[in-house]
Amino acid sequence: MNNSYRPFGGFSVFPPVIKNLMIINVAVFFIQMIANNLMLGGKPLWYVLNLWFALNPISEGFNFQIWQLITYQFMHGGFSHIFFNMFMLWMFGMEIENMWGSKKFLTYYLICGIAAGLAQLFIAPLFSTPAVTIGASGAIFGVMIAFGMLFPDRHIFLYFLIPIRSKYLIGFLFILEIFWIGDAGSNVAHLAHLGGALAGFLFIMFDKTIDVPLKRMLNISGYRRENTFNNPFSGLSDKFKKRSQIIEDASYYDINQKKDGEEITQAEIDAILDKISQSGYQNLSEREKKILFEASKKMN
Repeated sequence: MNNSYRPFGGFSVFPPVIKNLMIINVAVFFIQMIANNLMLGGKPLWYVLNLWFALNPISEGFNFQIWQLITYQFMHGGFSHIFFNMFMLWMFGMEIENMWGSKKFLTYYLICGIAAGLAQLFIAPLFSTPAVTIGASGAIFGVMIAFGMLFPDRHIFLYFLIPIRSKYLIGFLFILEIFWIGDAGSNVAHLAHLGGALAGFLFIMFDKTIDVPLKRMLNISGYRRENTFNNPFSGLSDKFKKRSQIIEDASYYDINQKKDGEEITQAEIDAILDKISQSGYQNLSEREKKILFEASKKMN
């Protein structure tokens, strides 16, 4: 990946996908504002835009088109709507795009938005009257879920004053959306929000290249351990990257204390790693900790 756009030692405050998403959303919003005062074929231009590019229900009297699952994400109903969506996209998505890369982040964002649209099309009519839907909120909820899973203990300052951990704030917002599903008087697509959040959650849980604390808590590895015949320690690289604390704790051991003639085998390493997964590093014996440390030295 080209890092030439990234200041501050490789971290971009406005990574390319987020920057371009914001530009496109703002440009479309200005077109919508202009359309409020124009006519096309005897009809208000805003009506024509909604007819073809907003997410129309699959119901008689509406004009659903498959591309609307993408285009509706770039339309908004007012200044506060687009402002808060773009602010949350930047606040929660900036670090994620820097971590995942632009291509993966864009894929994730669009999948969450499409899932939000599908939830609005097929589930929302069970609770309320079908209506035209616009906004990036479903995709934004997916980004928020990703942030909460990646950085659950990161503090977010509510109203810029009250610090609260992201897992509690985002979890609370998710629960509120569930309670608001049946609010018939609301103009908010709560099921779209939930659909985007659920899609994001499943994406992260099934993607084996994404490591999050929840996977470790559930004993679900985010990485595959490779086995090779050439180097018995090559498959341990990812595990040791995720266990820097293990190496730090073991660093005081003298690896020369190993008994003469004793060799470390792949089976021993696998058994020790399995033991860590089941009961934690603190339950390893002194010998097992020494073996891990020596194995890590052989990889470097």
